Amino acid sequence: MMDLTKAPFELNEKQVKWVEDTLGSMALEEKIGALFCPIGYSTDRDYLDHELLRYHIGGLFFRDGLGKEMQETFAYAQKKSRIPLLIPSNIEAGGDGAAIDGTPYGKQMAVAAANNSKYAYRLGKIAASEASALGVNWAFAPVVDLDINFRNPITNVRTYGDSKERVIENATEYLRAAREEGVATAVKHFPGDGIDERDQHLLTSVNTLSMEEWDETYGEIYKAMIEEKTLTIMVGHIALPSYENYFEPSHQSRIIPASLSKPLLSSLLREKLGFNGLVITDATPMVGFTSAMDRRSAVPLAIENGCDMFLFNKDLEEDYRYMMEGYRNGLLSEQRLLDANRRILALKAALLLPEKKTAGNLVPDANALQILGCDEHRKWSEELADRAITLVKDTNRTLPLSPKKTKRILLEVMGDYPSSERVLNTAKDRLESYGFDVYVYEKEDFQKGVDNVSDFHEKYDAVLYLANIENCSNQTTARLNWYTFWGQGNNVPWFANEVPVVFASLQIPYHLLDVPMIKTYINTYSNSDHFVKSLIDKIVGKGGFHGINPVDPFCKREDLKY
Repeated sequence: MMDLTKAPFELNEKQVKWVEDTLGSMALEEKIGALFCPIGYSTDRDYLDHELLRYHIGGLFFRDGLGKEMQETFAYAQKKSRIPLLIPSNIEAGGDGAAIDGTPYGKQMAVAAANNSKYAYRLGKIAASEASALGVNWAFAPVVDLDINFRNPITNVRTYGDSKERVIENATEYLRAAREEGVATAVKHFPGDGIDERDQHLLTSVNTLSMEEWDETYGEIYKAMIEEKTLTIMVGHIALPSYENYFEPSHQSRIIPASLSKPLLSSLLREKLGFNGLVITDATPMVGFTSAMDRRSAVPLAIENGCDMFLFNKDLEEDYRYMMEGYRNGLLSEQRLLDANRRILALKAALLLPEKKTAGNLVPDANALQILGCDEHRKWSEELADRAITLVKDTNRTLPLSPKKTKRILLEVMGDYPSSERVLNTAKDRLESYGFDVYVYEKEDFQKGVDNVSDFHEKYDAVLYLANIENCSNQTTARLNWYTFWGQGNNVPWFANEVPVVFASLQIPYHLLDVPMIKTYINTYSNSDHFVKSLIDKIVGKGGFHGINPVDPFCKREDLKY
């Protein structure tokens, strides 16, 4: 039997007794249901009762909503559950991961660019304190992937960069802050994203490092996180052939996601790295999981092969049935069912959820919501923006822009995302407050005709691009797209040698690859209002650039530096 008194759970005798007594009291249906952490799509009480809670689920995830609504929803779900629920949230970049009225602190790469681990601690503090005010007790964070392949569309600003030392330093501080707030962490995505250029949402991606290379990079990171007593690890739908083939030579040439790999979960993570905490899959509707084998087999085998919890569902009723069938036909053994449940209960005990249930404070009261977007957190966010924004190059010494020399600015926000309108309005207002005349490029302008050189000079004195290309799941690339016909159009930078041009990326740090002709390039790493305002301030000379490059923005190309 596993020793729950050891790290990371470190339970006392009374807590171990609660785990064993509770496990002994659970019916088979409860043990099967506890393995699931589904996503909620509605806060309607009938939906919660009949679509989720009746399956005796072990955890419940909601994407960010209004803080008050989320708090009331979690309070209801906890009240209706015999055993306290784990309530996770994707709080990678601030409290806004849990509540839309929470604090948007900044992406992990912004923290890394600020080059001081106190900013990582503040990220953890804001994220965990604001989320816990809603009743969240589990952070699906921090991301400890290495952003090594600049073509990867899903990692980049979600990571602390390409240095294992910087990842370890910053992730450690996040863990410390979350622990102080009583929130568990799920470091992710084992065995490591950022090597492949593809997204595990769309296929089983591959970490192609050799065993030695993996040991020196991701292996060091995960050893450090285990030593820092992260309670949980999230396993990605990412293959690691070098170790898969080492532990199971019969798997040669097979691409098996870690979420279904006994060699990676048992031999590498449990035995070699010594992790005794809870292992949860990444979201199982991802194609990286669903395409690996038939789902009827995959659902029970994810637990049998070493995961303890199963994240999200194609259909909860169906997945529950597959898990139960798998147990009854031997795909899921009694031992693994009990071990997984022990770790789930141990995590709940380590978070003091039984005591909180008894005291009636699993979810705080409404007064706790006052911390959302509070003044201290807002000030910390503004400071991060000031310290993180990075001037990658200004070879023509275009900066600072001045309304005396370049009064008429053509402004374009690139990226068709809901946030783009907010970014545009914030930037435009800030520029106008400094005395610039701002002309916004609209998609329809291309259909009205194209300026020749003389006409362009008559209209504009400078051009400012704001690339708001968000890194999102389920996309194959994160590149720039233009409205152009034979190189024509006023949004494509044909005028790079005609007027001063400034390009600032609010998200992806690698857009210089697509705009090498632009000599002034800035990386911002986050698109929140305080980052946009700070960016404009710096462009007009109100404050310097302090950020460092956590990755290579030149994409290993010398020609991009000039």
